[in-house]
Amino acid sequence: MHVLTTPPFAGTDRGQQLFQAHYGGVWRAFTLVFALAFTLGCGATPPAYFRLNMVEATKQHLTTQQEEQVSTVLLAMFGTPDEPATLPEMGLDAAKLKLAAGPVRSDIVGRKNGLYREHCAHCHGITGDGLGPTSAFLNPYPRDYRPGVFKFKSTERADKPTHADLLRILHNGIAGTSMPSFALLSAAKIDALAEYVKYLSMRGETELSLMRAFFELDDDAAGKLPQTREFLVTETLAVAAAKWQGASAAQIAVPPMPADIELVDSIAKGRALFYGEKANCVKCHGVTGLGDGQANDYDDWNKAIVEADKEVAGGERRAQEAQTSGMSPDELKEHREQIAWLEKFTRVLDGDALKPRTIPPRNLRQGVYRGGRRPLDLYYRIHAGINGAPMPAGKGTIPPEDIWHIVNYIRSLPYEFDGELGADRPLVARDRF
Repeated sequence: MHVLTTPPFAGTDRGQQLFQAHYGGVWRAFTLVFALAFTLGCGATPPAYFRLNMVEATKQHLTTQQEEQVSTVLLAMFGTPDEPATLPEMGLDAAKLKLAAGPVRSDIVGRKNGLYREHCAHCHGITGDGLGPTSAFLNPYPRDYRPGVFKFKSTERADKPTHADLLRILHNGIAGTSMPSFALLSAAKIDALAEYVKYLSMRGETELSLMRAFFELDDDAAGKLPQTREFLVTETLAVAAAKWQGASAAQIAVPPMPADIELVDSIAKGRALFYGEKANCVKCHGVTGLGDGQANDYDDWNKAIVEADKEVAGGERRAQEAQTSGMSPDELKEHREQIAWLEKFTRVLDGDALKPRTIPPRNLRQGVYRGGRRPLDLYYRIHAGINGAPMPAGKGTIPPEDIWHIVNYIRSLPYEFDGELGADRPLVARDRF
């Protein structure tokens, strides 16, 4: 590799003077970068790695040795971002993972690999933690797959999405967010990305289980997790995998909308339910349906950081109020350890978590529904609620036929006064969206 060390215009004294006056500092920096590249090697980049869930590790008061143990177990079970590993208990397709994982490249026949890093990692992060380079600029934030919680699906609230649910999200995107449609990708590539999302989620759930298991250890365990297959695979990994494998059995049974339904009457009944105590949709979506009801809540991902912030703030307050002069040596040691932990947790929250944002209720008059705008999609949301979000489930409270009335009412709102599609909407109402 040839490193440029002579500035342009070196052939004339006047040219050298002009260049030095205007660009001398930039050229020196430019030369230094190339010299470093020559020393370190062109194109040499460190291999990608999975980030440890430091928020959870710090919250659980794990020691450095315990963090290393969790990392070692995860490496053995799941491999690396460049070389993912699978165990039979995961039920994952290794060929699909290989297509999605690793750096962006083409194989011997020209087939593109590294799909996740090419299309998804800049938002969702290499680890699937929602901490990609662009995540802080997006609203809402990209999904953190590690807790295994998904919002828009055809299954009951607490259950995993089906593979078809993931395919639909990837194909259609999510309206009203930065999640785009990948409809231009082949079916095989979308299928591989869906498989990789399950892999990242399964890995994240296993990590959480391992970190929380330290508090269930006997005194004889000396702060170390059991190394048996029964504990690591049967009691931990297989439990997370079984939830994904059983997703199809948890699909919501949706009764067909009655064929003889009178739409005007159905909308009227849906409106009564929307404002009534049984459904009580008005509490959050507001009396106008503009989403201007209760708007000071958080989804589960942001709420976890809010609670951690409160824990740190409360600990700092108690630490300031403590009278260290009257403490015994053991109490003083414990106090100092608590201060050190609070300082570490503060650093972790600053570097490994995004600033919490409240989750505003949906403006139903815009006709933009993140989980899909089909009547079926709206039925799913009302029946099961939205997992990880304040949207409650209507199951058990609202009869199936009444859910269809609410669906019809919601679908009518964009066409009403103040609705995005309403012909009589005054121009001043545009400021309310």
